[in-house]
Amino acid sequence: MRRLAAILFRSFLQGLLIISPIAITAYVIYTVFDSVDSLLPVQQFPRGLGFITIIAIVTVVGYLGTRLFIGRMLFEGFNHLMEHTPGIKYIYSSIKDVLDSFVGDKKKFNKAVLLKTSNSPELWRVGFVTQDDLSEMNLPGMIAVYLPHSYAISGWVVVTEKQNIKPIENMTSAEAMKFAVSGGITSHVDDKN
Repeated sequence: MRRLAAILFRSFLQGLLIISPIAITAYVIYTVFDSVDSLLPVQQFPRGLGFITIIAIVTVVGYLGTRLFIGRMLFEGFNHLMEHTPGIKYIYSSIKDVLDSFVGDKKKFNKAVLLKTSNSPELWRVGFVTQDDLSEMNLPGMIAVYLPHSYAISGWVVVTEKQNIKPIENMTSAEAMKFAVSGGITSHVDDKN
């Protein structure tokens, strides 16, 4: 009887491990759809049309901003205005830089490294070089490394000597970020078979 209970309990836990990511993902997607749809009056639009409308608008803006000359000029003018408006420029430029770091043409987290954080015992953290040379800050020979937190979108920027880092050579930057953010529990090798 105990063996049967143990097998059932273990199967229940394994079922949770399988179903939880799917259920949480489905819930997040449902919440996003529902929130976007609630912005439009439900009486006038069929359910889901609000979300599809926003996806279409974002796609059109992206197309105009990258493909058409006049669209690029308009968006560059808007960027210039936002980056030079007192007060707003700090918020706007910070958000823009963070987004560009992950998905823009100027991806910043492309140099994955291990940062030595302690000698005794020897400890290393996964990080990403964001500045190769800090001479402008009167810190020659120093670099800036971003250390992401696990299970969060936050992290630290540390300044260290170049000798305290070593490149991660057998992982892409995306795999290193996934490894760091997951707390090291994810496999860094994609299943290709």
